[in-house]
Amino acid sequence: MKNGTLLAAIDLGSNSFRLEIGRYDHGQIQRVAYLKETVRQGNGLDAERNLTPDAMERGWECLARFAERLSGFKKAQVRAVATQTLREAKNREEFLKRGCEILGFPIEVIAGTEEARLIYQGVAQMLPTDNERRLVIDIGGRSTELVLGQGLNASETASFRVGSVTWSMKYFPDGVLTEQTFYRADIAAQAVLEEGISAYPRSQWNKAYGASGTVGAVAEILEFAGFPHGEITLDGLDWLVKCLVRSGSASKVQLEGLRDDRRAVIGGGVSILRALMTILQVDTLYVAQGALRHGVLYEMVEREDHDTDMRDLSVQRLALKFAVDVQQGQRINQVAQHLLHDMYAADQIESSKIDRLRRKLNWAAQLHEVGVSISHSDYHKHGAYILDNADLVGFSMFELHRLGLLVLGQRGKLKKLENELEENEFAKMLMALRLSLILCHARKDPDHQSLHLICDEAKQCITLTAPDSWVVDYPQSTHLLKLEMTSWQKAPWLFEFVTN
Repeated sequence: MKNGTLLAAIDLGSNSFRLEIGRYDHGQIQRVAYLKETVRQGNGLDAERNLTPDAMERGWECLARFAERLSGFKKAQVRAVATQTLREAKNREEFLKRGCEILGFPIEVIAGTEEARLIYQGVAQMLPTDNERRLVIDIGGRSTELVLGQGLNASETASFRVGSVTWSMKYFPDGVLTEQTFYRADIAAQAVLEEGISAYPRSQWNKAYGASGTVGAVAEILEFAGFPHGEITLDGLDWLVKCLVRSGSASKVQLEGLRDDRRAVIGGGVSILRALMTILQVDTLYVAQGALRHGVLYEMVEREDHDTDMRDLSVQRLALKFAVDVQQGQRINQVAQHLLHDMYAADQIESSKIDRLRRKLNWAAQLHEVGVSISHSDYHKHGAYILDNADLVGFSMFELHRLGLLVLGQRGKLKKLENELEENEFAKMLMALRLSLILCHARKDPDHQSLHLICDEAKQCITLTAPDSWVVDYPQSTHLLKLEMTSWQKAPWLFEFVTN
């Protein structure tokens, strides 16, 4: 990445939306601008877990203001990620569709473990490079992330459905703060978080760090009260709880350092923080400077170098875990890439775009048999299910879903993917994958160099031509290719197989 390149990360959190703009400079990212708005989408989920119209409107209005600030940025310079509220919302597609249009850039909904990993990256990038073993805690609006790591590498990640917004709504309705409400909130948080004890024992880390809103808000209040800068202790939390109880209501709390945007969620946030520090035996929690948005920025830099893209490693690990036939995956990928290249040979397409398509096709080829370990019958369906429900480092939930659709469509009827096939890029990738499976059906390197694809964009027809001699030498492949023509007859794109 060139020095001076501007990058922007957007964090669509449950309590706040944040925009961080930085300039890349010799491996580091220097802040250019930072915008934060308290949107509170987390309290905008109704009983059926749908975002209310008001909650969606608040989010869209904020994204419109972010879009104005990002005017002139290219797609490669911006990455927006959404967390727990949009992971839960049943009508998230409605919000995301309009949100992407307003923002002008894609919005990715990331899994909880992926959020935890990116949080750790953001925290670690802002700390000295050493071998310190770290515990990182991030209490968000509707989820809490825990991470163990050393250096820049996270070794254990988890996400729990407890957050400052949800806990405040549930245990501190109308902002009432009493000893009894804090007791109930603490016990409930410990009950949810206790499973973290086995994965995050005190023996596995030397120093604990807290990231983001709740931790920063509590630390600021404690510092104004005379406690050490950038540190939170259980004694400090006990003092804070006494002050909050004495006020009786969040609206009546008079504490220096408590910002208005934190007032409504302070009860829930403090309860979760105290529960975490108690069960994880954290004597002192140090305030980290990095957060999710910083992790997103540094991930954008790393993805410029394909050798360090975590998604490639994740695909390899999943293939190993499910004992996928690696050689067949490589064989399928080689043929599929050849076919995809032919499809786009006549197009004036950006190299970055074709690289992106080739990358997705490579992942699909490597994982096309990931469902075989469950059952060879309908393995494509099992594989799609695995990908839809897996936590793969580096991938957004949408990316995994799309990858699963390619795996699902590798065989069988195409009606199940009729909506996706309206998108030309997806249709071409799927055709390349299906044809490569046919050509490699004997699990041997096929003679595909004499085959050529002709793509007619106007007619939306792709024609595979083969010499007569090839047809004689490979009768089974010829038979399967002729059957494949019928599969595409009712699809937006047609496939033809002809000899010459």
